[in-house]
Amino acid sequence: MNQALLLVGLLGAVVAAAVVARRLRMPDPIAFLLVGVALAFVPGLPRPQANPQLLFLIVLPPLLFSGGWSTDWHEFKRNFGAISTLAVGLVIFTMVVVAVLAHKLAGFAWPAAFVLGAIVSPPDAVAAEAIFERMAVPRRIVAIVTGEGLVNDGTALVLYRFALAAAVSGVFSLAHASVAFVFNVIGGIACGLVIGATAELVLKFLARFELDDPTVSNVVMLVAPYAAYLPADAIGASGVLSAVTAGIYASQRSQAIFSAEERVIASAVWSVMLLILNGFVFLLIGFVLPVIVRSLHSLAADSAIAAGIAVAVIAVRLAWVFPVAWLRRQIPGVAARDPMPAPRSLFLIGWSGMRGIVSLAAALALPYTDAHGAPLAGRSEIIYVTLFVIVVTLLLHGLTLGPLIARMGVSETHMRQQDETAIRIKALEEAVRYLHSIEPTLDGPAELETAGRLLGEYERRISHLRGHVNEEDEQAEASDEIEADHRLQLAVLDAERREISRLRREGEIPDDAYHAIEYDLDLAALRLR
Repeated sequence: MNQALLLVGLLGAVVAAAVVARRLRMPDPIAFLLVGVALAFVPGLPRPQANPQLLFLIVLPPLLFSGGWSTDWHEFKRNFGAISTLAVGLVIFTMVVVAVLAHKLAGFAWPAAFVLGAIVSPPDAVAAEAIFERMAVPRRIVAIVTGEGLVNDGTALVLYRFALAAAVSGVFSLAHASVAFVFNVIGGIACGLVIGATAELVLKFLARFELDDPTVSNVVMLVAPYAAYLPADAIGASGVLSAVTAGIYASQRSQAIFSAEERVIASAVWSVMLLILNGFVFLLIGFVLPVIVRSLHSLAADSAIAAGIAVAVIAVRLAWVFPVAWLRRQIPGVAARDPMPAPRSLFLIGWSGMRGIVSLAAALALPYTDAHGAPLAGRSEIIYVTLFVIVVTLLLHGLTLGPLIARMGVSETHMRQQDETAIRIKALEEAVRYLHSIEPTLDGPAELETAGRLLGEYERRISHLRGHVNEEDEQAEASDEIEADHRLQLAVLDAERREISRLRREGEIPDDAYHAIEYDLDLAALRLR
């Protein structure tokens, strides 16, 4: 019963933190972090001991799959050079710098030092993405930071796996690790492609025999991250890269795989699940931190070491971004294809190195004992340093990135809106061309009347949107008119809702009919939001 109450309390804390985040226009991870740290000071709070490997398995696959799903593949390919220098080169460099510092300054054994380096080396792009979306940062910066966040998890967690094996067993072979690294990468990507294609075949098979529905399809996609991660991990390949690759594949094939209704429901399902997973992991800080602090030999000394490593990961990233960007342009042909970014753009990329849920999950997943059954050396210190680095980078970068973007003037809100409007116009114009093309095939006054009504509606929307693009005065007028149109349509839908609610209360319609009509009204309202 106590654990059940604790679970309910955690869910309540996730909801409260999410409400605070939206109220203060703050990225969710920062709010979850603050609530998690606050829970550490609550006296008498239970301190359950979670299974490290189970935590890692439950949390990571869906987060990685979701990251692959949300990746802009074309922008990723276009900026792959810049992304790879950060997601591979910088991760390795950061791991080495942190390992050297931990070994020289804190006396960590080399295996434990490299475990710590691998854990804190990958930035998490979730908080940065939330800020970038709100501030309409240029797409190139967004593509580089989000693409880095997608790939660097694979790099860091593969390195983490080797470093942890050495820390647990006390044995490390560079030759074996090099071969295994290559197999990890290739095998992980191959597994992800196979699972992504298999999920597509399963959904198409169900659709062919009319056995599919949105619920079943979404269950298949909820299983897909674990189906990608587990087999890859079982054969010694990278489950991380497998889950990411499966997410990218499913995203690129979504138009062929899913119906419109399935995509709408999937968006809601995944939003809820990711919110809960992110919230739970960050709130675990409140349960883990007091236990970790009590197990430290010297809180002051370990805090000083953690502060030094936090400064190091921030400084290393800033020191890496500028010279490496210049060095890449010395490669023949690179400068012509990819001109040198402005210094402020490079600084924003360098200042987006917030550590987050992947580092936290990796730290909490450390085993309690080594291969001989003895307590794993440095476990408490590694977790404490990781928590310290996450807190410092999330709060420092997360709370200053937005004001920096505004001060530097790199936001392109107006341009982003114009681009989106132009795309909407193209789609509407194609719909108009299609309606004109089928006019000769229309049969009867009902079809002709319907086509004429649709043509009038589409042409009116195109006219509004063109005014939105061409002139500022027309833009304001069109915007006001569209807003008024949407407001009236929403009011009409509310009137329909009230009527079916009345009919339901008075027993004039059955519940199944009520829910079917309500669902259609909700979809219509969603289109207007």
